[in-house]
Amino acid sequence: MSSEPPTPPSELPPDVRDTLDEGSPELLRDIAGYAEELAEYREREAHLAEEVENVEIDDRPEDLPADVPAKATITIKEINDNRYYYWQWRDGDTIRSRYKGPVTPDE
Repeated sequence: MSSEPPTPPSELPPDVRDTLDEGSPELLRDIAGYAEELAEYREREAHLAEEVENVEIDDRPEDLPADVPAKATITIKEINDNRYYYWQWRDGDTIRSRYKGPVTPDE
């Protein structure tokens, strides 16, 4: 471990650097955890947006509700050890979901 303080990234805005320089070790660890979670969230959002944009839309599926766009994809979410299908699509900067039904055991 170096006795010198670390060098901040050159892209780091000065006001953020100053805030970090004044923070306690506990605050810095909290900020690091938040920054990591935020980065993961943004990566997931970007990945989902890319998936939605790359989907080819042939025909509207018969079971697609009227208020769900044809570009929607089906995703599986696990909630309380149960698996459910959801329609999912991008609406501007927001990812929207609509419940479709439970995943049956044979699927």
